[in-house]
Amino acid sequence: MLDVEKIRQDFPMLNGTTMHGKPLIYFDNGATTLKPQCVIDAVCDYLTNYSGNAHRGDYDLSHDVDTRFEHTRDLVAKLINCDRKEVVYTYGSTDSLNLVAFGYGALHLQKDDEVLLTVAEHASNTLPWFEVCQQTGSVINYIDLDNEGRLTIENVKKAITDKTKIISIAQVTNVLGYDGPIKEICKLAHDRGIIVCVDGAQSVPHQSVDVKDLDVDFLAFSGHKMCGPTGVGILYGKYDLLQETSPTRLGGGSNSRYNSCGSVKLKNAPTKFEAGTPNIEGVIGLGAAIEYLMQIGMDNIHEQELKLRAYAIKKMQELDNLEIYNPNGQGAIAFNIKGVFSQDAASLFNTYGIAVRAGQHCAKILDEFLNVSQTLRVSFYFYNTFDEIDQFIEVCKKGDDFLYAFFG
Repeated sequence: MLDVEKIRQDFPMLNGTTMHGKPLIYFDNGATTLKPQCVIDAVCDYLTNYSGNAHRGDYDLSHDVDTRFEHTRDLVAKLINCDRKEVVYTYGSTDSLNLVAFGYGALHLQKDDEVLLTVAEHASNTLPWFEVCQQTGSVINYIDLDNEGRLTIENVKKAITDKTKIISIAQVTNVLGYDGPIKEICKLAHDRGIIVCVDGAQSVPHQSVDVKDLDVDFLAFSGHKMCGPTGVGILYGKYDLLQETSPTRLGGGSNSRYNSCGSVKLKNAPTKFEAGTPNIEGVIGLGAAIEYLMQIGMDNIHEQELKLRAYAIKKMQELDNLEIYNPNGQGAIAFNIKGVFSQDAASLFNTYGIAVRAGQHCAKILDEFLNVSQTLRVSFYFYNTFDEIDQFIEVCKKGDDFLYAFFG
């Protein structure tokens, strides 16, 4: 069992107040997470004490940077169970998914080939594929969700055709929060020669993810959703597939040599994808975040979050003024207060120091399934408490008389 009160002391933002003078209750962890002091210290230490470039200098300072910069690659490999040469530093999940789409998909897709998605995907996992398919003449098709919005292996089987070449899906969706059967999907796909790309932005920060056990081909995730800095992320790829993937950015550090005739010899993966000066402090901060999370234990984190979610759903279902769209999910909770526009409701929560998300959550075709254009979303992390949920529930009750609660 986690000592949550002790853990909360690690997060400076949980020990202050909001602009309204209320303690912060942060329920927007699906968007980004708060940062523990050890991550802040790691970033400040780099900027203060050894702020040199990576892979650029033949002096002690540069060697220190290289050592700590590459140490994060080892930590990522340990976290998701892969080889360090399969770990590519990117600028976030969006950058990682764009690299798969344009670096791999654009090279391997041909006219009339199919890419399978779901309507629950984040924009980062739809818009790049839209563009690549337009360029290559391939097509997007969608795997049906079941009545609750879950991705099932049965519906994947129904969607696959002889033309299917790539399946790109979230392991845990960012609005409905359902955990897909990734291992079963990968086996089914690989039996048919189909590549599987997984958006792990909402799974890797919250649960144990073993890429060898799942047998995923590509996995993308972001540092800022797992207590790390913004502007840094990871693309995992099976090494042979990374070698078949073309960099989408070229420059210093990615090549072994080139000449004035335009002949270029690229380095091997992962270095060929990491042109230019990277977000060094971000990578070092991500390493500190991973060490912090592994010390707590990913299984412990997942267990705590499931308890928080189950408690919140039970309390929310006791209220007759809420519409809950995914009571049986594992991640975020999507809901609305009946008769109240989602962004007005978010403003109401804000006056009580409670941060929730309102809108379409970058999943703008999900409304075709939900038949509602916008929702509220609450998403928990291991530092949240049951008492915070109780306070959230009390504000939910005020939605019955929204104008009075807001202005009165």
